[in-house]
Amino acid sequence: MESKYVYLQPTPVRIWHWLNAFGIVTLIISGAQIRFPEYVTVCGSYRSAILLHNTAGIVVALSFSFWFFYYKWVSGALTNIYVPKMDELSNGLLKQVFFYFWGYFKGASSPFHATPDSKFNPMQKSAYLAIMFVIVPLVSLTGIMLLNIGPLRQILLIIGGLQILVALHFLLACMLGAFLMTHVYLATLGSTPLAYFKPMWTGWEKVDHNHHHHVTEELHGAADRS
Repeated sequence: MESKYVYLQPTPVRIWHWLNAFGIVTLIISGAQIRFPEYVTVCGSYRSAILLHNTAGIVVALSFSFWFFYYKWVSGALTNIYVPKMDELSNGLLKQVFFYFWGYFKGASSPFHATPDSKFNPMQKSAYLAIMFVIVPLVSLTGIMLLNIGPLRQILLIIGGLQILVALHFLLACMLGAFLMTHVYLATLGSTPLAYFKPMWTGWEKVDHNHHHHVTEELHGAADRS
């Protein structure tokens, strides 16, 4: 079957993605050493782990700000790409769940095909909505609070003290780590294990001829409406 290529991931998105991924992995490793210093010593001394963790946290927070700025004001596609619509949840969510847990292992094709204006299926949108709009902001906020314990002492007392803040930050970080592992696994479920990784390096995703024809019609339709 003839294949075509669709430019799915612009350069700013790819830069953000890998910077964010590297930062989060660094946070997980350094955070594990801070939490379990007797078992994890990858980052050298305990002080080095804290310094690395704090630096990576600032980088990820700035990276998140860049992501939000780009999708909200540059591309203007934040809501369309990341927030699922009601018809997507009612018509596509269960189909995608069924594909991931059953259809894929039976050789079925995915019920969703990415386009430049619709990159994520309903299940991905639901997950990203929770991660990018709830988990990441909260883990960043709690991390910033831990970096400013002195000035924020009164606020810490209101929420229950430092131990509550540390526990909340750790719990949110565990959720983010679990998402990362799931994200990497699902990224291997393409036509080949690396099919979904390549667009994040090159920007281009290979699609079959029928899907390319469908994408072309959608792009032409969007151009006619604009």
